[in-house]
Amino acid sequence: MPAEVTEDAVLGGKLRLKQPTGGHRFGHDAILLAAACPARAGERVVDLGAGVGAAGLALALRVAGTNVVLVEIDAALAALAAENAQLNALAARVSSLVLDVAAPASAFAAAGLESESAARVLMNPPFNDPARQRASPDRQRRLAHAGSAETLRAWIKAAARLLRLRGTVTMIWRADRLAEVLLALASGFGAATVLPVHPNDREPAVRVLVRATKGSRAPLVLLPGFVLNDRAGCPTSQARSVLRGDTVLPLSEI
Repeated sequence: MPAEVTEDAVLGGKLRLKQPTGGHRFGHDAILLAAACPARAGERVVDLGAGVGAAGLALALRVAGTNVVLVEIDAALAALAAENAQLNALAARVSSLVLDVAAPASAFAAAGLESESAARVLMNPPFNDPARQRASPDRQRRLAHAGSAETLRAWIKAAARLLRLRGTVTMIWRADRLAEVLLALASGFGAATVLPVHPNDREPAVRVLVRATKGSRAPLVLLPGFVLNDRAGCPTSQARSVLRGDTVLPLSEI
């Protein structure tokens, strides 16, 4: 367990999360990811690279009746994720596993995650290419942020193995590396739907949210962009509503 943690409110105070004071700390990306996942009651959802559980717990809070499994390679963060499930009275439906996303199928099965056992996978893979962006000297930040195209392929392969036919993967990624996502999805997924995320209405997208369906042959869909801030630098009404958990993103509907 990290020596020092803070307890922070998200979703307008509906969810409280403990996280380390240093290293990787969750932000808007996790909340947007949760708001983009089309989970329904009774479904099993796997959150790959869950950290302290921000996205998976936000989803579990929104969609009653889901069973959410948080997968995290860092044991200290996985322990905090389990504590956060308890803190928010979600431990009956949310579990936390210490597991490398790139581990073989046998390791997942040994942990209770058999192939084709999930309806939904959500993930925030490390998306800063170490060949192009300087990697953080902090281990937790480096694990959370630095990843090559090969890393991405390994995560999508894990998602494809976990998902049943017609299950969906939802992910958030750097906008300038969207081509890598579409290429990695091409072999096992279709119906890729992309939502660009813009810092404001004057700047290019910095993130993309992508949802794709296992086994589908439907074509790519590009949605109108989602704008985080107005020209004064304040959150737009749409962003405020999503980040408070009052509304969801179009990707959450199939």
